[in-house]
This record gives sequence, structure tokens and C-alpha cells, in this order.
Amino acid sequence: MTDDGLRFAFDGAIERITLAEPAKRNALGLAKMEALTAHLQAIGTSASASVVVIDADGPAFSAGHDLGEMCGIGLDESRAIFDACVALMSTIHDIPQPVIAAVDGVATAAGCQLVAACDLAIATEASTFATPGVRIGLFCSTPMVPISRAIGRKRAMEMLLTGNPITAATAADWGLVNTVVGAGELDDAVAAMAADIVRWSSHTIAVGKSAFYEQIDRPEADAYDLTKRIMSDNAVDPVAQEGISAFLDKRQPEWPS
Repeated sequence: MTDDGLRFAFDGAIERITLAEPAKRNALGLAKMEALTAHLQAIGTSASASVVVIDADGPAFSAGHDLGEMCGIGLDESRAIFDACVALMSTIHDIPQPVIAAVDGVATAAGCQLVAACDLAIATEASTFATPGVRIGLFCSTPMVPISRAIGRKRAMEMLLTGNPITAATAADWGLVNTVVGAGELDDAVAAMAADIVRWSSHTIAVGKSAFYEQIDRPEADAYDLTKRIMSDNAVDPVAQEGISAFLDKRQPEWPS
């Protein structure tokens, strides 16, 4: 485990990052966010990792920012914290590998933001999600960015304005997480989802993930202009040509490295 409360493990093309400070409810302090961002950036340049999983020790996935670091600070220190937060969330989208949040417990404020920023999320039935900043006079303005994009305006405003938690079942219904599993089933569910991804070409996954985030907030016509260029380039690259040929030949593709 690092000094920043993170634990790393690599197994079969899957990189697992564990938030490992349960006594602090896996709070996202400045050093932890910077270390997590640096590690994700390193993964992004690696050819070995195909999927990233972010999970946590203890009863909280993450309670959000480390409020102890924020008490009595000045504007420069405050800006450094939220700059680091935005850099972390942006890095999750920027790296080519899909990032799966494996949530077993409470995910609040920036912890809920982290779940929303991940490409995919699986939660246990006991997990809850909230943006309770309004209750302490610190509105969850940065968490609202990925959360509102995941669940829509009215539902995001309900979470943000009331601070009330939602259940895992509601989070799935609203689109904050992909699926909900029973206690003790999380690891198997995450492994199954990762396995469904790693069997495909990492190059193709990277092309698709990048295109998804580039097009998602554009007007429809602009999104089509972008994606038709991306798909045209993709169609003639060696990976796609091998995949097309394999399909027509009724054989398994041998993805170019």
C-alpha cells in the first residue's frame, strides 16, 4: 500500500486500484487524488492493462473530500484541491482503458462523483449514493458535472438540493450504476464484466471510448460529423480489417498487437 492510502494489483490484463483507508472512510485527500491520477495516467500509457477496476476497503467506497484538509484553508489551497479533483475525473475519461467502479458501501460527494465519472459501475444492494454538500454549506458543484450527465437534470437536482441518499436500486434505475448485485457477489460480477471487455481488441476499445466522450455532449449533427470520420478511419485500420475478415471466414480473430 502507498503512503497515500492506495493499493494496486495487476492480474490478467486487469489493473485493480483499491482505496485502502477505511478508518478515514476512504476520503479523497489531495495527495490521494494526485497519486491516483498519476497511477491512472501511467496505466493509460501501458499496453498490458486492458481494464481498470476501482474498489475500496471497508464500509465506505468513499465519503468524498477530506474535510479536515479544507478547514481554515485559503483560496489557493482550495483551488489546488478542486484542480486535483477535476484532473482525476478527467483522467478517468482520458485514458484508453475502460474504468469500472466496484462499489460496496457508501459513496458520497466526491466519492459519488468518482462513481459517476467511471465508465461503468457495479454496486452491492447495501450501497448508497449521495451529494450531501448542501448540508454543510458546500454545494457539490464538481460532483454535479458527471452525476447530471449520468442521471439527468431533475434527478441530479433532487440529489444536490436535498442531500438525501439514494439506494443502489434507485441508482441503477436512474443510470448512476449499471447493475446491482447481492452481498458477496461483487467480485464475480466485476470479473465477468471485465472479461466481457478484455476479449476484444484494446485498440478498438480505446477508439470507441474516446469517440464516446468526444461526441456525447455535441449536437447530433456535429456528433455525426465527428463519428463518421472516426469510424471511417477505424474501418481501414489493421485491427478492424482482421475482425471483418475473421467474421466473413467464420473464425476467431487474431488481433494485431
